[in-house]
Amino acid sequence: MVRLQDDLFEAVNADWLTHTDIPSDRPRIAAFDELVIHNEQTLMHDFATIDTFDEPVMAEFAKFYKKAGDFIERFEFGTDPVRPEIDKIEKLSDYDTLVESLPELILNSQVPVPFGLSVDTDMKDAVRYALTFSGTGLILPDTTYYAEDHPRKSELLDFYVANTVKILSEFGYEQAIALNHAENIIKFDAILAQYANTSEEWAKYAELYNPVPIKAFIEALTTVPFSDVIKGLLGKLPDKVIVYEKRVYANFDEIMNEANFELIKSWMLVKLIRSSTHYLSDDLRILGSEFSRKLSGTSEARSQEKHAFDLATDQYSQAVGLYYGHTYFGESAKADVKRMTTEMIKVYQERLDKNTWLSRPTIEKAIKKLDAMTVFIGFPDKLPNIYNQFTVTHESIYSLVARFNVVRSHRHYAKFNEPVDKTEWHMPAHMVNAYFSPDSNTIVFPAAILQKPFYSETEQTKSQNYGGIGAVIAHEISHAFDNNGALFDEFGNMNNWWTDEDFKAFEAKQELMIAEFDGLEIAGANVNGKLVVSENIADAGGLTAAMTAALRETDVDLKAFFTQWGEIWRIKASQEYQQMLLSMDVHAPGKLRANIQVSNLDEFFDTFDVKQGDGMWRSESDRVKIW
Repeated sequence: MVRLQDDLFEAVNADWLTHTDIPSDRPRIAAFDELVIHNEQTLMHDFATIDTFDEPVMAEFAKFYKKAGDFIERFEFGTDPVRPEIDKIEKLSDYDTLVESLPELILNSQVPVPFGLSVDTDMKDAVRYALTFSGTGLILPDTTYYAEDHPRKSELLDFYVANTVKILSEFGYEQAIALNHAENIIKFDAILAQYANTSEEWAKYAELYNPVPIKAFIEALTTVPFSDVIKGLLGKLPDKVIVYEKRVYANFDEIMNEANFELIKSWMLVKLIRSSTHYLSDDLRILGSEFSRKLSGTSEARSQEKHAFDLATDQYSQAVGLYYGHTYFGESAKADVKRMTTEMIKVYQERLDKNTWLSRPTIEKAIKKLDAMTVFIGFPDKLPNIYNQFTVTHESIYSLVARFNVVRSHRHYAKFNEPVDKTEWHMPAHMVNAYFSPDSNTIVFPAAILQKPFYSETEQTKSQNYGGIGAVIAHEISHAFDNNGALFDEFGNMNNWWTDEDFKAFEAKQELMIAEFDGLEIAGANVNGKLVVSENIADAGGLTAAMTAALRETDVDLKAFFTQWGEIWRIKASQEYQQMLLSMDVHAPGKLRANIQVSNLDEFFDTFDVKQGDGMWRSESDRVKIW
């Protein structure tokens, strides 16, 4: 029997860890996943029993859902729905025809191209959009996997080649030709990996802001006529392009050039065909997901029923979210969570007001940012208009999704000429998650996360709710003051509102948080403290603020508070999945989130009488406190 004083995570989750198995179609099971599975079962039952939907978009969703689960029809369509897109690639006779086709391929096809031009909120002018430039995704999860000494590099790339050959053969390619395409994509992927951002670089998103005047951008990248490409997407040239991946930009002509044409062509073909399998016959969709299951250590593909649910809810995510919110989220719960959120913002303001390591000007600006923070709870007021264009006909599922994606693509680039809609939700209400948006200074709590063990109005005490959803709410508030969010002002603009001395003090505290996690071993691999620092700062601030709010309740029970915190991070996962997350996820492993953060709070030691020599002990001088 593990003592709580030695290991909070193992002690409070002992029974769960003993009796809970990882589902065969998932790489892990966690408190979040249990809610996902519960919501999945609830919605699948609803959609199987509701005859008709009065809401027009949900009526289209129901038709799409039915088609997604019709595997006889999917089998009969075969691979023919993908043929027009394959032909677009096969007809590219040389590099010049490729670059001439780029605007059409990006806007009106499913054919991938090896760079990204995207419309995102301008970090320094958050009411307007900017055009951004980046590379493209890699075959392996993260740049660290490409190191010659990575234990899984050869195994995974060999598996990818063999799996790709099998998939291409199902599309009618002869063995030798299929193998050539598979080997070509590996070669081109190796070129891309040399210049791609590391996960650590992506995690420091404020540093991704590298504006380049449009004239300089076009002149620097000589192997693609970006003036024509950008005009084809936006209808005009912007003043600047924000470069997210500096090495890709600096070496672009080494990536996209005539000498690499056959490699690029194979890359486009393989990426297209592999992604298409998700929408084809049952055999192909299982074959097409083999590599991702190999990566994550998942033993089985999703069932046909779950796959159809995943596919349909993905295409109609916000519509399903609104249905879920209206059906399962009550005004009473919304009011209670709103009360908790208001209380914790107040706690934050008071803690800032009494802060001892910041100067008064910085404190006042931080409080001003909190005053301006917007909170969304439950579900949005309206559905984005784009969903009205997702009509379901007798086409194949692949063709429907391709048509929807063209609509999305046109809408995406059309946004460039519009002001940013700061009321738009970037997460559907049935998703078990929450987020802080630095460019709008907004925190969002979808309805789906507002359930046990995070929250229950009737089955959990206030102390338990503060240890669950309270800590999550305060975590999102804390993101406004993590190493990234702290660089944005109350309007969502990247703008330094700190004094130089205060920011240096903040950076010193960041280093302490990095050191607290860096090198900790779990699942046979080590934590990268720099990669997870933003989430750890948010966890630390969130737990502290939630505890402070809980202490103001008349019936406070800190044992229940800390126990609930330990329970919401319960998780079991395959070793492959855990190691993959350690290389690329900005969140620390669940067990460490549960155990490390509480060991920074004096109240935890007092509550459970934790003493020197106990496993959870941390000397007072080593307890990291930021917010």
